[in-house]
Amino acid sequence: MEVLVASAVGIMTTTGLYLILRLRTFPVILGMSLLTYAVNVFLFASGRLTVGAPPILTDDATMYADPLPQALVLTAIVISFGMTAVVVMIALGAYLGTDDDHVDDLIVSDDEDVQ
Repeated sequence: MEVLVASAVGIMTTTGLYLILRLRTFPVILGMSLLTYAVNVFLFASGRLTVGAPPILTDDATMYADPLPQALVLTAIVISFGMTAVVVMIALGAYLGTDDDHVDDLIVSDDEDVQ
């Protein structure tokens, strides 16, 4: 189980970094979202991967899940959703203002073609 979660976090991180390094706004937004998901899964897994264990410690419980990473992940999900909405609106405004969705600051004259 731990190998599967660690592999998923690694794959999401690698894919997120690859997409952030692209020169278009939509892949950059997807890459940031994937990195956010990877961090959320990492935080959630840091509270022990137990199946069927209660998140609250009682006197008779021998095995329990740590509730702090669960609360941190819930907070991070809400914050990342809000930040993704802000970034999408900024990217949409930049695209509508320039009719181009390149992330770089390359200035192109009318007689040059960019490939």
